[in-house]
Amino acid sequence: MSASDKQAPPRATRSRARRTLVIRRVDHVGDPVGLAFLESPETNGDALLERIREYLGNKLRLVKAEVSHGEITVEVESRGWTEEGTRMAAVARDLYEKGARRSALAMYRDALDLDPLNAEAMLRLGLALAEQEKFADALAALKHAREFGAGGVELLVAMGRCASGLDRAATAIAYYEEALNLEPRNFIARRALAALGHKPVAAPKESSAVRTRRD
Repeated sequence: MSASDKQAPPRATRSRARRTLVIRRVDHVGDPVGLAFLESPETNGDALLERIREYLGNKLRLVKAEVSHGEITVEVESRGWTEEGTRMAAVARDLYEKGARRSALAMYRDALDLDPLNAEAMLRLGLALAEQEKFADALAALKHAREFGAGGVELLVAMGRCASGLDRAATAIAYYEEALNLEPRNFIARRALAALGHKPVAAPKESSAVRTRRD
């Protein structure tokens, strides 16, 4: 086969993406973003927008923001290599599960350089940092992952663990209770709440029909 017969590999293309993110007040109690909820959009809108821009960083362009009592809904725009970032995040997760954790962490960050809105890469980075007890960095990543659209009990339990590790008991309790709202029988969240001196709501009992089927 001649060189002219060979097909050139497809070129990676950089795409522009526009997404809507939700910044929750409960996630930002006591930090600079939390102060944005205290700004009046009518009288101090420029300061509010500046706080949000600083939080989003230079990889995301703020298009618009709408503030309510408990949430700030923002529309952002980014440029990146979405497919390449997704592939790299998948490779990083495989490396992490095989024990190559330092390489995996670096690759998760590379994936986010390629695609700044990659929720899976941000989530896995946060979970890995939490496992290493780097609670401040982990919680920051997990907050971003949640804002990017990640969710579920695993995320909330990890956020609770990080908040607890940072001596933010009230915030940790809120995350664990939210996890139990999704999965009332989650043992990890229940045990963590008990350790914080907070009695969780009793888990619902299984019906006799369910127990009969298991027998």
